[in-house]
Amino acid sequence: MKCKTKREMKDPVAMFNAKGSPVTVGVCTVCGTKLYRMGRTDAHAGLTPPEKPVKVEKRDGKLVIVESPAKAKTVGRYLGKGYTVRASVGHIRDLLKSQLSVDVENNFTPKYRVPNEKKDVVKELKKLAQKAEEVYLAPDPDREGESISWHLMEAAQIEPERAKRVVFHEITESAVKDAFSHPRQINMDLVDAQQARRVLDRLVGYSISPILWEKVRGRLSAGRVQSVALRLIVEREREIEAFVPVEYWSIHAELQPDGIKSTFLAKLAKIDEKDPELPNEETVKPILVDMETAAYTVTKVKRGERRRKPSAPFTTSTLQQEASRKLGFTAKRTMALAQGLYEGQDVGTGGTTGLITYMRTDSTNVSVGAQNEARQYIKMKYGADFLPPDAPLYKTRSANAQEAHEAIRPTSVERDPEQVKEYLEPAMYKLYRLIWQRFVASQMEAAVYDTLQVEVTGKTNEHTYLLRASGSTVKFVGFLVVYEEAKNEDVKSEEDDENVRIPAGVVEGQKQELVRLIPEQHFTQPPPRYSEASLVQALEEQGIGRPSTYAPTLSTIQARGYVVREEKRLMPTDIGMQVNDLMLQYFPDIVDLQFTARMEEDLDMIASGQAEWVEVMHEFYRPFAEDVKKAQAEMPVTKSEPEPIGRQCPDDGGELVIRYGRFGKFISCANFPTCRYTEPWLEKIGVTCPKDGGELVERKTRKGRTFFGCENYPSCDFTSWKRPLKQPCPNCGNLLVISNKREAQCINCQETFLLEEIVPETVE
Repeated sequence: MKCKTKREMKDPVAMFNAKGSPVTVGVCTVCGTKLYRMGRTDAHAGLTPPEKPVKVEKRDGKLVIVESPAKAKTVGRYLGKGYTVRASVGHIRDLLKSQLSVDVENNFTPKYRVPNEKKDVVKELKKLAQKAEEVYLAPDPDREGESISWHLMEAAQIEPERAKRVVFHEITESAVKDAFSHPRQINMDLVDAQQARRVLDRLVGYSISPILWEKVRGRLSAGRVQSVALRLIVEREREIEAFVPVEYWSIHAELQPDGIKSTFLAKLAKIDEKDPELPNEETVKPILVDMETAAYTVTKVKRGERRRKPSAPFTTSTLQQEASRKLGFTAKRTMALAQGLYEGQDVGTGGTTGLITYMRTDSTNVSVGAQNEARQYIKMKYGADFLPPDAPLYKTRSANAQEAHEAIRPTSVERDPEQVKEYLEPAMYKLYRLIWQRFVASQMEAAVYDTLQVEVTGKTNEHTYLLRASGSTVKFVGFLVVYEEAKNEDVKSEEDDENVRIPAGVVEGQKQELVRLIPEQHFTQPPPRYSEASLVQALEEQGIGRPSTYAPTLSTIQARGYVVREEKRLMPTDIGMQVNDLMLQYFPDIVDLQFTARMEEDLDMIASGQAEWVEVMHEFYRPFAEDVKKAQAEMPVTKSEPEPIGRQCPDDGGELVIRYGRFGKFISCANFPTCRYTEPWLEKIGVTCPKDGGELVERKTRKGRTFFGCENYPSCDFTSWKRPLKQPCPNCGNLLVISNKREAQCINCQETFLLEEIVPETVE
């Protein structure tokens, strides 16, 4: 039985127990029983406690982290039991929005934080990661995806040795399982490249934008890629404004071959072996008089063959261009639909599956497996004649393309667009069909044309006239049986010049009867405004931006009010032109095409391990900081007071003024913020509403699409997607709208009229 009486300890020894807690051990001075007391005493001073034993938690299972819930669902189904798949729902860490968040003085160290809305996500991922035996990071297969993987590892406190990076370019069962059998470490070169891009963009945006707010107007911004894109649009507009049309004429002759009923047109190409100079009607008239008297004979018939090869499968840029031309999609919409196709759709196969490969790529490479599958499909569907001897190889346009990536293609050509049509929304189906057709066509044989060129000589007493006619007919349809690329309206091809139907019986030495001469007046045309498609093409050709930047850039310059989209063409606004001019004057490097392209090359060098990102930052920042100081000191203040509209505020009687917001012009009270009355700005077009006689105004949907409606909405609900005309219908007197480039249509009687007859000045 133990004695519980408190007594002094004989021969006390200070020490620590197995858990590292301080204790004292001795014996009782009365009975000699061993004594043991908890707590720190003076005798423990200077003693080093033993290291506490590390509690080893038993880890079990495999955690997979992707970006989106849709992707998580599909990947989880492929991996099956033993895997827990979670979505980070995009980025989980970023620079603070409220400040620069880049320590310029400390080697441009970025200050990252987890936003409030992502803290619960990170908490869950951290908890799951601690319990998991293996952690797989599976964001998208690009620099941004690599960066997200690194941020996930840092935020969720995953040990680097346990963080396994997996990369797949298509979300199919075979591709996913193959990727998980070949995990790797996070590529810090790719992370640094993305980090450098983020820091660069932050330095530019957060340094220049406040200057524009102070000197010009609030809600303005500048950026490495967006400012260059704006420059291209503004310069094109000024080319158009400065353009002076030059008159010129052409002469065609309608000829009838001897013994043949059919006629054909031939164009005047030479006069006395010299190119004809036809600047005006006065020059043309005597030539026509002389040509009427000429004797015409076929002097040359040249037959040949022309092969037309298919286009390469899509890259991000070419997909955005073609979707714009063929489907009328904006770059933003195209990428959103492509994201859905990539992440997976339920197409009746028992779950979601990825329908296309990764849609952010600048490579035209195609895997051997995909090529073999396509070749087998083509042979079975169209026959061996449509299959080239060897699988075609395409050269990527972009000098810095990531060749390890693939082009955008269907994950399986066996998944015919018509098979999945019922499972996809119409717009997504159209985009999938476009991608499928383009890829299948890219693996097919070239189309073959029979070509025919005829030269006709007309002789008079004074001159010899050479006329030419060229035509072609399809000999072998080839890839055209599947797909034909949309015509680029901004580029005139050789095929556009002349493609005449020439009678089959035309031979050399054959006499020709002149049926008539057709003189035509022409004027040189200014360069066209950029469309989204042609702007993306121009940026890509200049080496500016990367696949992931095109769509956001186009959205930003329109959201800032720098550019408006009219009839699918991008037109700079006054504020856009003003900001561009200021950028050219005070930040010439930022808007210099070659400088911006070199920066992209520097980022590529970082990604390949050939450059250090901090050194690149230093090289950029020193001259840039000087430009910022100069702009702050010298840029003139051009802020203007809000423009009054001549009406009083119905709330407090203050003056109503025009202000500029995120979505452009709006009307508000001059006493803001005391009075918060606002109303939309209505751009009148000078046309009367056919319903109630009010003014028709130009409006925009939430997605930025232009339409026309009555100023008296909602009491009058008249709307039209097509631009109304001032001129009434010649037939019934009702409202005419522009139907297409050449025609106007009445909304009442549905009759169509040529625009050149209704409004001659609208036709170029």
